[in-house]
Amino acid sequence: MSRAFLPSIVVTLGDPSCSRDAAAARRKSELYLDAVRRAGGAPVGIDETTSTAEATAAFSGMDGLLLSGGTDLDPALYGAELQGSVGIRPDRDQLELAAWGAAAKRGLPVLGICRGLQAINVFMGGGLAQHVEGHQGPSFGEGRPATHLLRLVAGSLLARILTEGVGSPDRVGHPDGATVLPSYTVNSYHHQAVRPGDLAPGLLAVGFTTGGDGELVEALESADGRWLIGVQFHPERTESTPQEFERLFAAFVRAASERDG
Repeated sequence: MSRAFLPSIVVTLGDPSCSRDAAAARRKSELYLDAVRRAGGAPVGIDETTSTAEATAAFSGMDGLLLSGGTDLDPALYGAELQGSVGIRPDRDQLELAAWGAAAKRGLPVLGICRGLQAINVFMGGGLAQHVEGHQGPSFGEGRPATHLLRLVAGSLLARILTEGVGSPDRVGHPDGATVLPSYTVNSYHHQAVRPGDLAPGLLAVGFTTGGDGELVEALESADGRWLIGVQFHPERTESTPQEFERLFAAFVRAASERDG
């Protein structure tokens, strides 16, 4: 690391008091913070109750941004009518917009998980499918999660991270007709999704799954080479995620630690 201290990772979270089970919401939030700690970062959790002064200070001192999972984004953010979105929390949308803007202005590494992937896509000008069948399953802690196969595009940043040390094929194209790596079985807790046609300008779809709604984007990253990755599943939930995804958190924190200012 180029710093003598742990990189500060701002983690946007949902206010647990807005959940039907506040204790479960706190446990889920802690999983994100623990994943950052395991990777060598110093997580700073913020939510809708964080004061403006505290949020501003967090953004000023952050070395990386993790946009976590949660309830649906307001369809107005991507110019759509309400057609299946639930649990909209405008205060969280605005908090994450501010966090995204601060990170983008300074070119900081950004990792988006589930809602976080969707937020990245929306904030960059893309859209969402407001409801897809068969991808949600039981809530966390209430039974075995729904799962599906993730197919990664060869040569993408995410593919290189996951295959680090074991060899990975060269980049051969994005996304149609591209060579893909062996698939991973990942958890599935979402009822909204990014379809290939919803993808924002400046983003590449680098992971896919197939369901009743056709091809869905399960991972995305920036087309300009900056460290920006979104995944639709929950790698912080290690009991239902392949061990290789610990490398994702490690790579994210490493990228944050290598920032010079």
